[in-house]
Amino acid sequence: MRVFVTGATGVIGTRAVPLLVRDGHQVTAIGRSVEKRARIEAAGGTAIAASLFDSPGLARAMNGHDAVLNLATSIPSSSLKMMLPGSWKENDRIRRDGSAAVVSAALDAGVPRVVQESFAPMYADGGDGWLDETAPVQPASYNRSTLDAEHSVERFVGSGGTGVTLRFAAFYGPDRLLRDMLDVIRKGWSPLPGDPRAYVTSLAQDDAASAVVAALTVPSGTYNVAENEPMRRGEWVASLAHAAGYKAPRPLPRWLTRMIGGPMELLSRSLRISNRKFREASGWEPRYPRADQAWNVVLAELRHAA
Repeated sequence: MRVFVTGATGVIGTRAVPLLVRDGHQVTAIGRSVEKRARIEAAGGTAIAASLFDSPGLARAMNGHDAVLNLATSIPSSSLKMMLPGSWKENDRIRRDGSAAVVSAALDAGVPRVVQESFAPMYADGGDGWLDETAPVQPASYNRSTLDAEHSVERFVGSGGTGVTLRFAAFYGPDRLLRDMLDVIRKGWSPLPGDPRAYVTSLAQDDAASAVVAALTVPSGTYNVAENEPMRRGEWVASLAHAAGYKAPRPLPRWLTRMIGGPMELLSRSLRISNRKFREASGWEPRYPRADQAWNVVLAELRHAA
């Protein structure tokens, strides 16, 4: 297939492009700088300079492609920035206006398939129950634009295309956010707010990338992409602390969650998210069925990156 990729130099795109090339796909990807275009070319793709918000220009670039993978985001790079509402403005613009421009361009270019990244932890608190794609969503104020991106995919499907929305669980990998979490653990506190008995559903960054490739074959629809076995957040944090050589930390005080609100409230929800629909539709399986099976590898990658 000829595959057009946005967000090709982001956390997931960086991992997905080599997998697409390995599987024999021809990849065209947007790079916003000379350096980023060089990284795309080094991974085996064809890099172009284009704006995510220029629908006519995107349509010309997409002409002749079989699928579009819209992985573009602008997620704050640290846990502190994530708590600041202003840090999400560019991500809102990308999901609201950028996704609309991408879909319009794909329709104009006659591309038959669009795959759009989305966010699974916007589900309402589900307690101990499993949450599938029919569960009610309750995005926080900072990520309501996620639904704008999903509505753009619905518009694409309504116009006769195959539209796939991937609701990714919370990512983990060898990055700044994980270093921040380890710093909090080292100081004796849990980096995850909320009841230690509540569920958290996560996903290795490499598993997210392999799911993107698998999404090239599934029917239209919304799919949760997550690990097989979500963990209770106390167990999740304790396993990370143990793998890093630290003592199990204390839970964050509940008053802190109430005081900050926004992202903290959302991150405090109990979310036991099911990936069954996507696994059955695609045959995809995560390399790490649960997070504690990944820590040794991820921490080794983090040390190597440092």
